[in-house]
Amino acid sequence: MASLKELCGGLPLSPLPANRGRDPSVPHAPVRTPNLTPEEKRLALQNALRYFPPALHGTLAPEFAQELREYGHIYMYRFCPTLRMRAYPINQYPCETRHAAAIMHMIMNNLDPDVAQIRTETTMLLFHNVCVCVQFWLVFHYLSTMSEEQTLVMYSGHPLGLFPSLPSSPRCVITNGMVIPNYSSRENYERMFALGITMYGQMTAGSYCYIGPQGIVHGTMLTVLNAGRRYLGTSDLRGCVFVTSGLGGMSGAQAKAAVIAGCVGVIAEVDEVPLQKRYEQGWLMEVTKDLDNCIQRIRYHTHHTLSSIHHLHDRFIQLARRAKMALSLGYHGNVVDLWERLWQEYERTGELLVDLGSDQTSLHNPFSGGYYPVQLNVSQANQLMHTDPLRFRTIVHESLRRQVAAINKLSEEGMFFWDYGNAFLLEAKRAGAEVEKSGGGATEFKYPSYVQHIMGDIFSLGFGPFRWVCTSGNPADLVQTDDIATAVLEEISATVNERVRQQYSDNIHWIREAAKHNMVVGSQARILYSDQRGRVSIALAINKAVADGRVTSPVVISRDHHDVSGTDSPFRETSNIYDGSAFCADMAVQNIIGDAFRGATWVALHNGGGVGWGEVMNGGFGLVLDGSEEAGKRARMMLNWDVSNGVARRCWSGNANAYETIQLTMQNQRELRVTMPYRIQDNHVVDQALRKYN
Repeated sequence: MASLKELCGGLPLSPLPANRGRDPSVPHAPVRTPNLTPEEKRLALQNALRYFPPALHGTLAPEFAQELREYGHIYMYRFCPTLRMRAYPINQYPCETRHAAAIMHMIMNNLDPDVAQIRTETTMLLFHNVCVCVQFWLVFHYLSTMSEEQTLVMYSGHPLGLFPSLPSSPRCVITNGMVIPNYSSRENYERMFALGITMYGQMTAGSYCYIGPQGIVHGTMLTVLNAGRRYLGTSDLRGCVFVTSGLGGMSGAQAKAAVIAGCVGVIAEVDEVPLQKRYEQGWLMEVTKDLDNCIQRIRYHTHHTLSSIHHLHDRFIQLARRAKMALSLGYHGNVVDLWERLWQEYERTGELLVDLGSDQTSLHNPFSGGYYPVQLNVSQANQLMHTDPLRFRTIVHESLRRQVAAINKLSEEGMFFWDYGNAFLLEAKRAGAEVEKSGGGATEFKYPSYVQHIMGDIFSLGFGPFRWVCTSGNPADLVQTDDIATAVLEEISATVNERVRQQYSDNIHWIREAAKHNMVVGSQARILYSDQRGRVSIALAINKAVADGRVTSPVVISRDHHDVSGTDSPFRETSNIYDGSAFCADMAVQNIIGDAFRGATWVALHNGGGVGWGEVMNGGFGLVLDGSEEAGKRARMMLNWDVSNGVARRCWSGNANAYETIQLTMQNQRELRVTMPYRIQDNHVVDQALRKYN
C-alpha cells in the first residue's frame, strides 16, 4: 500500500491482496489453544467470512481455517496493511474532522514497531476479535468519512458502524470484553476470542492511547523512589539494588526508571528480542547471559562488597563505592535462576545483594506466554503450552513456588518486596506458594501491592498518570508543552502543603529530565503525575498555546487507565480500599459515562488489563485540544470529574488523604457536593452491638 488515502478507501476486495501469510521475521504471540469443538470451529469460520461477499468465501475459507488450526485464532494476514505503521502528522489523514484524524493518529502510534512490543498482536489490543486486519481497514474507512454528528461504535474490536449523534458527543465509544460476569473466566475467554466475539480489554492500548514504555517509566520511577522512602528511609537510592523481571512493552520501563531513580536495576528477561530492543534504545546500559557476571556487576556498582572483586584496582574500588553509580543491567535468563543465585550468595558470603524487589512478568496471562517457567527455555515453553497445556500449567506452578521460596528467604534477611499489580501474588497463591498473610483480608498477601504501600496514598491525593500527545509529530511542539507544564506545576507548587509539594517536586524534576533520557518512541508524547488542579491547568494552558500558534497542531490529552478513578481492580488500583467494595466496579463504569457526556472526544471501557480477564474493570478517554473555546470548556469539566470521582470514592472508603483532598476540592468548586463519611470514634459501640445480637 502506498498511501493513507488508500488505507481509508475500505477493504481491498477487487483484486484481493496477495496472501503473504505470517511474517516470520517479526515477533508474534504464542500459538493459542482454545480447544474448540468441531461446531465451534465452524462458527469461528462463519464469523470471519461474514465480513466478505459470498463470491470470495471459496478463496478465503481455506486459509482462515488453516490460521485457526495453526495459531488458534483467525488473524487474516492476507489483509495486513503494508503501509509503514507510525503516527503520521495529523494533517496527512484524509478525514472530514480533526477529531477523527486525531483518533487515527493515536491508533497508528499504537502500531508503530518502536511502540508496540508485538505489532500484529498489538493490533489485537485495538481490533482484537475475529479478523484483526480487516477491522483495521473498516475503522479507518469509517473515521475518514465521519462527520461531527456521528459516533463510531466499537464492540470488542468490531466496528458496529457510524451512528447519528450530537456534536458534543464522543466521536468514538469503545467497549472491550464486556462479558456477563458469570462467564468472564479465563477458559471462556480463550473460546470466545477464538470465535471472534470478544477481546481482551488491556488498558491504554485498547483505548488507542498507548505511548510506549514512557507511559509507565514515570510511574515506575515514582514507585521505586517512594519505595526507598518507605522501606529504606531515604530518597537517595544510589548504591541500592532493585531486582525485577520483564523488559516487554510495559515492563521495559523498569530499566530506564531505575537509572532515573539513581539505583542499580537488574532486570531478568528470557526473550532476547525485547531485551535487545531495550538495549538498542539505550534503556538498558548493559546485558549479560552469565549469572557470575551479573553478581559481579551488582557488587561493582553498589555499596555491597566491591573489594571482593580482586582484579579491580583499590583506588578505583573506592571511587566506585563513593560514586555508587546507577546501572540498568539486563540479565538474559530466567528470573527464578537470578533469585535463587542471590540467595546462594547470601548463604555463601552473608551479603544481601538486593535491597528492593518486585516482578513485572505478565502473570495475568500465565499459561499463554505471559510467564516462562525456569525449567524450560523459550522455544520449549512455547511448544509445550500448545501441545500439552495441562502439563505446562503444572510446570508454571512449580516455577512460581521456587521463585517465591527464594524471595521469601531474601525478605526474611531484609529485602523489601512488593507486587507490581501483575497478578504475581494472586497466581503464586493459586500455585500453592507461601504468600498468604495471616489474618489478612481478601486483597492482602504476605507482601503488599505497590498500591497498598506505595502509590495508593498518591492516588488518594488525586495524583495519577496524565499524558498528552502532540499530533503534529514535531519535537518542537513537545518541547513547548514540556515548558508549559513545568511552568504550571511550579506556579501551583508554591501554594500547596508539603505533602502535595513533594509530589509536584518529583514531577517537575521528571519533566525537566525527561528529554535527555530519550524516552519518546513513536509520536511526540509526554506523561507526568498530576492532581486535579494540575491537570486542568496544564490542559487549559496547552489549549491556549494551540490557539495562539505556539503549538502548531492539536494536542490529545489522556491518562493511563491505572489512575485515581479509571480502574476497579481489587489486586491493584483499588487494593487499598478496605470497606469491602474493592471488588465493586461502579467507579470505573461511572467514570467513562461521566467523561462521555462531559466532553471527551472518545471513551473506552474494558474487562481485562494488567491483572487479567475477569479480574479488573478499567476505562479511559481521549480529548482533543484544538485551541477552541469549546475544547477548553470540555477539558475543564471533564478533567475535574475524571479525578474527583475516584477521590470521592476513596474518601467514602475511609482514606484520610482522600477525605482532606475532596474537602479542599469542594471549597474551590461550589457546584461539587460529595457525601462525606462519619468516622467511627468508639469501636466498642460496634463490638457491644455485635455481641448482643450474635
